[in-house]
Amino acid sequence: MKDFHGLSELEILALAISLEEEDERVYADFAEGLRQEFPASAAMFDGMQAEELGHRRRLIELYRAKFGEHIPLIRRQDVKGFVQRKPVWLVRPLGLEAVRKHASAIEVETRRFYERAAQRTTDASVRQLLDDLAQEERAHENRAQELSEEKLGATVRRDEDRARRRLFVLQIVQPGLAGLMDGSVSTLAPVFAAAFATQNSWDAFLVGMAASIGAGISMGFAEALSDDGSLTGRGHPWIRGVVCGAMTTLGGVGHTLPFLLQSFRVALTLAFAVVLLELGVITWIRHRYMDTPAMSAGIQVFVGGALVFLTGVFIGSF
Repeated sequence: MKDFHGLSELEILALAISLEEEDERVYADFAEGLRQEFPASAAMFDGMQAEELGHRRRLIELYRAKFGEHIPLIRRQDVKGFVQRKPVWLVRPLGLEAVRKHASAIEVETRRFYERAAQRTTDASVRQLLDDLAQEERAHENRAQELSEEKLGATVRRDEDRARRRLFVLQIVQPGLAGLMDGSVSTLAPVFAAAFATQNSWDAFLVGMAASIGAGISMGFAEALSDDGSLTGRGHPWIRGVVCGAMTTLGGVGHTLPFLLQSFRVALTLAFAVVLLELGVITWIRHRYMDTPAMSAGIQVFVGGALVFLTGVFIGSF
């Protein structure tokens, strides 16, 4: 790895060409990854890619005029001082805010490189081009920041916020809600059946924990294996699986923990109160994120929960 201050003008231009090529390809990947859900931002990155291509061509023309046809391959990782970049452009689906911040960071680093490089060159034409490119990279930096500062325009920004909300619902809310409903409702029967059958808090706690963890593992694998997200846009399958499994376990553990209390009656009362709270939370999530009318969501959730609860009580009474 070579120190930046040890680079010759030939090496500075060769490195600049390599940097522009890398940034051009990164912006192309950004545009492609955002095109389906965020077309306005994708169009902006298409434009930035085209400008980076223009920068590279101007650098190559100057390099040829000064040093000939052969351009040595000098990459950012070969020179000290550059920040290691995380390959966020390889993630699908791309996060809009992460892309905007990453693009701004790229432009800041590239601008600083041109400013420092211009100070170290003695050739007037090389210095002039590097100064010009520094100013153009500053414009890119401002453009990326404008996106984060909501200067896309009200209509475009509103459309992209809707798309982002839709992705959040598909990738997080839906699997989390499915898990929470399954954990909160399906474990009611075994937990309260064990409680009424044994009249013992500890026995009910063990049954509840076994049912909750087992259901979490089952639901997690079922969600992860349901689809890979490539066609549905639901995101990485194992992320959905973890969310679904964790929420399933949480839903069952919530009304199981009260049975750690020694007093069976107090534990039973508290567990019933927790069940009501869980069903209320599920109703709110369905209304808030799934656009289900509050009354309809409440009836569906509470009637289903009541039936499962009564099933557990009935079986446990024998």
